[in-house]
Amino acid sequence: MGERTIFIDPITRIEGHLGLNAIVDTNTKVVKEAWAFSAMFRGFEVFLRGREPPDAIHLTSRICGVCAASHANASVRANDMALGAVPKPFGVVIRNLAWAATDHIYDHPTHLSILAGPDYSGVVVSKLTPSVYEEAKVTKAENSDVHGFSTIADLLDGLNPLQGKIYMLALKMQRIARHAGVLFYGTHPHPRTLIPGGIGATVTTENLIEYSYRLTKLTAWVKMVVAVWEDIANFFNSIGYEKQGMTYEKPNLLSVGTFEDPEAYSSLGESPDEIYANINEAGRKRFIKPGLILEGELVTDKLTDMNLGTIELVDRGFYKDWDTTFVDKDPVGNPVVWGNAELAKYHPWNKTTIPNPQAQDWQSKYTWTGTVRFVWKGKIYPIEVGPIARMWAHALHNGGKVKIELPRTNGVLELPSGTWDAITFEWNLPKVGASTTIERMRARAYNVALDVAAAWHNLLAGLELAKAGKTETSRPWKRPSFSVAFGFDEAPRGSVRHWMVVENYRIKNYQVHAPTTANLSPKGRWGKTGPYEESVIGTAITEEVPEDQWTGLDLVRAIRSFDPCIACSVHVFIGNRRIEKLITPVCSV
Repeated sequence: MGERTIFIDPITRIEGHLGLNAIVDTNTKVVKEAWAFSAMFRGFEVFLRGREPPDAIHLTSRICGVCAASHANASVRANDMALGAVPKPFGVVIRNLAWAATDHIYDHPTHLSILAGPDYSGVVVSKLTPSVYEEAKVTKAENSDVHGFSTIADLLDGLNPLQGKIYMLALKMQRIARHAGVLFYGTHPHPRTLIPGGIGATVTTENLIEYSYRLTKLTAWVKMVVAVWEDIANFFNSIGYEKQGMTYEKPNLLSVGTFEDPEAYSSLGESPDEIYANINEAGRKRFIKPGLILEGELVTDKLTDMNLGTIELVDRGFYKDWDTTFVDKDPVGNPVVWGNAELAKYHPWNKTTIPNPQAQDWQSKYTWTGTVRFVWKGKIYPIEVGPIARMWAHALHNGGKVKIELPRTNGVLELPSGTWDAITFEWNLPKVGASTTIERMRARAYNVALDVAAAWHNLLAGLELAKAGKTETSRPWKRPSFSVAFGFDEAPRGSVRHWMVVENYRIKNYQVHAPTTANLSPKGRWGKTGPYEESVIGTAITEEVPEDQWTGLDLVRAIRSFDPCIACSVHVFIGNRRIEKLITPVCSV
């Protein structure tokens, strides 16, 4: 049996400093083993210790330049709980509006058109899989009346970097999304106005009208995005891509939901313990519903359950273990990790970040990422997060499907007239019953439509509150001597979760799980594989080029379907040769 190693470090156009080591069986052209790894330590959880809790909002937003507001929003929710203050209803609405625009509506189409999109562009597909491109040229685009492209090949050409219409339109429209959010955040990507208990922005009816003008344009654009990716996804599934990049045959998915209900969140309480005790009911009333799905079944929608069962180990990470335990019970008396004494120290309230750099060893420690797992009824699961988890959980609250109604948007001249009409989209659970490369891309497109619906919902609520004169946004926060808290929200790429332990108004411990923390989780002590590695193992090489010219297109498609980022360079190792070169955007895979 022949083997070939494909080593890519870093993978471009994806979240963080990420690399991949994959072993391919050259007889079957299928990946048999894979290691995904993070090559950089940053230390936010270390230098947050000892600071005042509100500092975390603005410091953690610097974790990422793509979804900075995602971390700021998770952190501000942790602060709300830890410091016993929640916004007034208008403050919740304004947080939701800014959040919808600058992260979700801006980010999803950017990923689909600019970051992951080029993997499906005409220039890449025609070069590496020419037979696919020839098939695309004779395949009709079923949604041409909405997006304006006649064939699938026309759609793929539209994704050509710096040339294609879809790519260039995304560059233009994402700016409008940022403008909408900055009306309330002040700046982007790092919001200035988020504070515990509210938002430090003066908002008028005129601001809401300005937002509506931009949201109208974005709504039309998103209709086009969904139609484009519905056609691309159906085409790739029809030519044999249906199970490429599959994670778990019976999905293990986590979504904490997003877009707080103004009345429910503003009524949580006036102390940390009270807010914690009421958080589940408020979570259920989020516009996009939370859910933990294990082996394909929805097992809970309680945010406190999603807190108590989470652990992070460092068996394969470049860290030292620890003995400290800060918290053994949550504020209402539930034992962390369900009272499992062996695992309690690995709960994020207790997990201590102690970096321990060393040589990379594929059989031992090989990454700067911890091993995130979920403990439920005595079993331990790897967890996948992302738009497909979000859509899946929301669908299970609505009979297995998500129906999204987007309003009429007459006169958006930059976009095809087919996007001007009111359109109802419907996302259903994937036929394959699992998360795959293509279904993750499809789910992301539909997810942004759901985000637009959430923005309209909150805009109308904000106008009603403004009309009634209820435009106060914030409440003063407190300084409890000791408190524990979590802040859970959904970044575009998946669940972002922050945990904080506060003592004498100083941060005693702080832990962050970005979406990548769960998805990039390395192999664990129980033989479980994290989502990135799982998605690569079993993926087939479809490139129609000689073996020594394989680029790993199918592998990076699988991983990029989870996360976007900014490209710099690519380092590739094939067999016993290492190739280091700068890849231009047009040819990049």
